[in-house]
Amino acid sequence: MIATVSLSGTAHAALTGEVRPWGSNDYAQGTIPSAALGASAVSAGAITHLALKDGGVIAWGNDSYGQLAVPAAATSGVSAIAAGWAHELALKNGGVIAWGNGFYGQNVVPAAATSGVTAISTSAYFNLALKTNGSVLSWGSRTAVPATVSSGVSAISAGGDHGLALKNGGVVAWGSNGKGQITVPAAATSGVSAISAGFRHSIALKNGGVIAWGDNGYGQATVPPEAQSGVVAIDAGFNHNVALKSDGSVFAWGSNVKSESRDTSTEPPTDFWKFSGVCPAVYAISAGDSTGVALVDPTAPYFC
Repeated sequence: MIATVSLSGTAHAALTGEVRPWGSNDYAQGTIPSAALGASAVSAGAITHLALKDGGVIAWGNDSYGQLAVPAAATSGVSAIAAGWAHELALKNGGVIAWGNGFYGQNVVPAAATSGVTAISTSAYFNLALKTNGSVLSWGSRTAVPATVSSGVSAISAGGDHGLALKNGGVVAWGSNGKGQITVPAAATSGVSAISAGFRHSIALKNGGVIAWGDNGYGQATVPPEAQSGVVAIDAGFNHNVALKSDGSVFAWGSNVKSESRDTSTEPPTDFWKFSGVCPAVYAISAGDSTGVALVDPTAPYFC
């Protein structure tokens, strides 16, 4: 999961900066390697984080499935990254590279994804790829996509067991719907500029405000006032959301089991990410499983 000013679900080149994490550090995903300084993109997975620096992928956190062993092909020329549940993706010269966990074949790239790919996304156990002709590919635990995403798609996002696509400004959703995560609200059928799928919820960006639907067990589908205007990028974690504001600040809400979101039990509420150096100017954001990671101006303070 990853969001920059222009995209949700995939990492694109941004200003280089310092990687600053917050939330869970259960798997050392909050311990940033020095090599990541000067990265241009970040992606928070469930238990592993990725950074893109000078076209090469840097990985840290859990290594139970070899997800930290970045393949040689992904050490140069990479243009986008996406971290899943112990498996990782990179985009290089229009082809997808995958490694790590392969419970459902998510680390085996289909022939159709070896060329002509413009964007990638992953979250749990399946991957999405967007082709140059506007069609969507899916592999891993979920392989089917609806006919509506065979053309005209401009953005993609993979959730726990559901997918999102942006087509002509409207959200197309498919897959599991146990929490209403693919029941797209009327407001998200036009004018949408970005999308992101969480584990069992979905969010969209429209006219600077976030629209959310699906699982609300942690309040992740209840959009707070801070995310209703001035938002330029979004990313849905497993059970929380992160928004990047036009002033370069960050706001997070939803699950707070690892201090990944605003704590509303205090007065005033506590914004935990501000204690982790996620201070303006923030260039890019990514939300994982109870984790967040941001690409920040190196001169930004460590407390804000």
